[in-house]
Amino acid sequence: MKKVLFINSCIRAENSRTKKIADAFIAELKKTASFKIEIVTVDETNLAPLGRKEYENRENLLSLGLTDEKTFDYAKQFAAADLIVVAAPFWDMGIPAKLKTYFENVSVSNLTFKCTQEGSEGLCRAERMVYITTRGMDIPDGSDMEQASPYLIALCKFFGIKRFSMISAFGLDVRPDDADGLVDEAKIRAVRLVSELLS
Repeated sequence: MKKVLFINSCIRAENSRTKKIADAFIAELKKTASFKIEIVTVDETNLAPLGRKEYENRENLLSLGLTDEKTFDYAKQFAAADLIVVAAPFWDMGIPAKLKTYFENVSVSNLTFKCTQEGSEGLCRAERMVYITTRGMDIPDGSDMEQASPYLIALCKFFGIKRFSMISAFGLDVRPDDADGLVDEAKIRAVRLVSELLS
């Protein structure tokens, strides 16, 4: 059974339009009985941005080889997943700050990546990251105003994750009468992606 890590950064919780699309994707995964799903609800974590104190504490633990400390639990969970699913709304042209903090905390040398003479090498098992998002603004995929997916694509390369897929719905606040329909269309694409994963 493959491990799926669902990173839920939907700030509006069950009222989140992003979460509704993600729920459709996860529900379809569950139907297959091929996946074990673990969930990290980012807003409920107590992770701190890596300031000097946090960075020095982490480096000290690593230098002592103490990777069994709870500090590294999220990094080990991330590295062991076969599929990464990230659900996050479009937030200030990118992702929510707490989600960025989560990625800072899973970027751990010799757990999710390692440094070599040629550069860095990803150590994560996942073959694919699926990014699910909604944008209230009328900013389509590929716009230079949308900086979440370029960041996540770079992280995939860094962590050794070979494939990246995005499911999005945009213009939801600009076209409120169409918002429900746009979310429903994204749900359909999410369900289709599960079929692709299984093929």
